[in-house]
Amino acid sequence: MNDTNNEVKIIAYDPQYKNAFKALNEEWIKSFFTMEAGDYKLLDNPEEHIINKGGHIVFALLNNKPVGTCALVKISDRPLRFELSKMAVSPEAQGKKIGYLVGQSLIEKARESGAKNIFLETNSILVPAIRLYEKLGFKHMPVSDSAYERCDTQMLLEFNI
Repeated sequence: MNDTNNEVKIIAYDPQYKNAFKALNEEWIKSFFTMEAGDYKLLDNPEEHIINKGGHIVFALLNNKPVGTCALVKISDRPLRFELSKMAVSPEAQGKKIGYLVGQSLIEKARESGAKNIFLETNSILVPAIRLYEKLGFKHMPVSDSAYERCDTQMLLEFNI
């Protein structure tokens, strides 16, 4: 993609963007909620808790600057299941379909890996995010155990294997 035309480029995790992963997520979480222990665990050590355990992180670059990110956290091997987690888009880049692009990129990664499904946790006040997840194919499911106090909505995307 040609960055000079203000196009977004989706790239896989690179350690040079570790701080951006945390900063982008901290920015949105703190604007709606309070950072929790689970947030710090993943954001402070993404390689240890996501990448090295078979997960993935992608970034959206706009003019070579990270403006969005999302993670695919491996939950289990058999069956292969993932959690879509830590999606964040900088306020300056909202409205450019970045959330959709990073989400779609990770859904394809999970599908190619042979995953059974992907689930996610969110909060009902995040209406635009929930609409995005529905557009990506996620369906609402009953809420069960969550590591996050702010979670009151869970969604699931099943793959037809």
